[in-house]
Amino acid sequence: MAAAGADVVVNYRSHPEDAEQTARLVRAFGRRALVVGADVSRRDEVARLIDAAVRELGHLDIAVANAYRSIRKPFLELLPEDFEAVVAVSLLGTFHTCQLAARQMVRQGGGGKIIIISSVLAERALSTSAPYNACKAAINQMGRTMANELARYRINVNVIEPGWIDTPGERSFATEEEIQREGRKLPWGRLGTPEEIGAVAAFLASDAAEYMSGSIVKADGAYMAALGEF
Repeated sequence: MAAAGADVVVNYRSHPEDAEQTARLVRAFGRRALVVGADVSRRDEVARLIDAAVRELGHLDIAVANAYRSIRKPFLELLPEDFEAVVAVSLLGTFHTCQLAARQMVRQGGGGKIIIISSVLAERALSTSAPYNACKAAINQMGRTMANELARYRINVNVIEPGWIDTPGERSFATEEEIQREGRKLPWGRLGTPEEIGAVAAFLASDAAEYMSGSIVKADGAYMAALGEF
């Protein structure tokens, strides 16, 4: 986003050092960066995040809802609190972020861009991942509904479905050796990168995607196209 000319608000919950590193990268492109700690599962904190963005940067034109939580257990072993914890961040956190951002964009006038990071697991029922899968399927439909309702305000809403992306969070579920081995089995021969998903988000936030709204865009290296072959 910064490379494309955007000032960026970097939100974090528990890793301020990573947020600061991202802010330094943004500033290296000559753009302004603001770091704000907010738990998106708490609506009051999301409101504070958006207020800070508008106060410091003047307005809000682009919002990317990409926070998630995943607790992986067999369905029969899931506790109600496990399911609720995932929903609080992955579904309700997305709702809070998108609704409060959209309200700010409507107040400003002039439209805006909302991008939701979903997952191919919205469509693939990966075992031990019922809460996450359910949340991602739900935000796909929420995103389409938002696109329908917000078109009159010229607010574009689109969803990205990443495939298997090489992030630190993946190390919570697999060893480095397992990740590299399984990555080689993917159609593209490797996991995707956060930068590749960021490039898709930057495109959807650009004028080139003016007529795209309500789309669900896969960025998965042909993962879903090749299901059944690996």
